[in-house]
This record gives sequence, structure tokens and C-alpha cells, in this order.
Amino acid sequence: MKTLWLAAATLAALGILAIGSQAQAATLDEVLNAGELQCGVRDGLPGFSQTDERGRWTGLNADTCRAFAAALLGDADAVNFVPLTEGESFTALQTGDIDVLVGNTPWTATRDAALDVHFTGTNFHDGQGFMVNTALDAARAEQLDGAAICMQAGSLAEMNIARYFRDNGMDYEAVMSASAAAGVEGFENGRCDVLTAPRSQLAVMRTQLNNPDTAEILPDTISNAPMGPVVREGDDEWFNIIKWVLFGQINAEAHGIHSENIDEMRNSDNPSIQRLVGNDARMGEILGLSNDFMIDVISQVGHYGEMFDRHVGPTTSLGLQRGMNALWTEGGILYAPPFR
Repeated sequence: MKTLWLAAATLAALGILAIGSQAQAATLDEVLNAGELQCGVRDGLPGFSQTDERGRWTGLNADTCRAFAAALLGDADAVNFVPLTEGESFTALQTGDIDVLVGNTPWTATRDAALDVHFTGTNFHDGQGFMVNTALDAARAEQLDGAAICMQAGSLAEMNIARYFRDNGMDYEAVMSASAAAGVEGFENGRCDVLTAPRSQLAVMRTQLNNPDTAEILPDTISNAPMGPVVREGDDEWFNIIKWVLFGQINAEAHGIHSENIDEMRNSDNPSIQRLVGNDARMGEILGLSNDFMIDVISQVGHYGEMFDRHVGPTTSLGLQRGMNALWTEGGILYAPPFR
């Protein structure tokens, strides 16, 4: 009797696993059948996701969506960008209106554990920083003792500033604003010497000043806000695909594989490169993709560094240095598990 019960239990478990496997394959099947990826992004974020004068989506997050489309469908332009507000983002993902969310949303324990979603990795390490009037002659945050600091009321900035200045034995004057735009206005009108916000947001704010040269962003970061693609829980196959496309772009940069040399890299005798381009691995097969899926990603979109430099790097209007977003071998914290 016990043997029969165990056999029945085993069959039941196998049945459950089979049903679960079918459910987990749903997103991939839907995307392949539709021939298009539904990618949720925040609208109007310069450098990350916004439309240009031709109506084409540009930015780091937009190109991250294109990388997924290239891996899945062989065409980086097979994306339907769905603009969402911060309040709409997770609901659109949970209800299946989008396949993946790439929308400058910080990865936190509450979001990861309570919203039935999975963060797949980090495509931008952000954190709260400081933009100062150059007349203040401050090069580091520890020189801001006694400064008047503009910050948005009700934001995490208040808590982070209070903690940082308390821990460092410094004083400050809080100048509250009702919105980010009001904070920029207060900074430009001299109501404060310092403006604090996430560093990516500060870079955008600086471009909105009448004379951006009168302000500089200090190198210090006083909080951690990793941001990256998000998928629904319960779809492990899809979770793995999104995760490993992002990891593949980071690994490609680490191995010196970029959009200009991808063809010659196919002939490399480096085992790590061979695995990445699909010549010596079953990675694509394991994920449900072609083994050379990263060739389409790199040739059409580029590695991580190419996306960063193209949209938010030093030669763009945002002028961001790689900083934390540099590879771990280059002094940053950008890291991906190896392809093997």
C-alpha cells in the first residue's frame, strides 16, 4: 500500500511539474507567437526612455528592451514600447499587459517579495547624490556642513540626508520643494546651494538649468538604488531568459566583444568567448533560444558599455561617468555570472 501511495504521489508530482512547466513557458510562447515584445518603460526620462523627434524610443532602458527582442526574435526593433507611470508599472506587469518592465524602478525587498515579481538583475546602479553650485567650491559631500539643501518633500531624500549628516556630525538647512521641477527652480534661484536626488535624476536636472556650467554633481553617493528589468513570478523560463541576456551583455563587455568586432570574435579560440557566441555551449538550447542568440544582441544593440556610453555617458548631455556602473575589474560594481 505504501509503495502504491508513493507511486501515486510521484505521478501527481510529475503532473504538477508538467502543468507548472507549461505555465512557465507561457510568456515565451506568447512573445514568439506575437512576433513582438511588450516592454514597459517610463516616458520622458532623458538618457533612459524617451521618444526623439521622429517618435523613436531612445535610452539605456529602451536599448535594454531591444536587446531582449534581438535575443528572442532576432530583431531588435520587434518591440512595442508601453509608456507607464510609476504607479502603473507593476500593475501592468502583474496583469500581463507587458512582458517585461524596464523602468528605473529601484530594487527593494518589499517590491521583490510582496508584488509577485522578480527583479532579474541590475542595468543601472543609482543612488542619492548632490548637485552643487560651483560657487560653493565643494568637491566632496563632507564639505557640505551648514549648506542649504533643496529636496523633494515626502521623498526618501529627507531620510537619507538626515542619516548622512547625523552620521558625519554635520548640520544642514532643509529647503523643501513640492516637486522635482520646483527643486530645480529653487536651486537656480539661489534658495539653496545644493540639490539632492538620485544621481541619474540630477544629471537630467542639470541639463534643465539655464546655465548647466554653474553646477556640478559631486562623486559621492549616499544610498543604493539598483534598477533593472522586472518580470512576473511563476515564469522561471522567462525569468532566466531576461536575466541571461542582461548578463550576456555585461560578460561581452568584460571579454571585449562589441558590435564592431562580433564577427571576428566568432573565430576566437578563447573558451569563454566561444561559449558566449554560441560555438561551444548549449546555453541557448537550455534557455529555449538559438545557441547564437548573443550574436544578434551584440551585433544589433551592443554590449552594456556601448549602451551606457551611447545614452548617458560622458559624451552625452547627461555626462555621467561610469562610476559604480563600471565593470568590477575597472573599479565599479557591475558584475555578471559567467557563461558556462
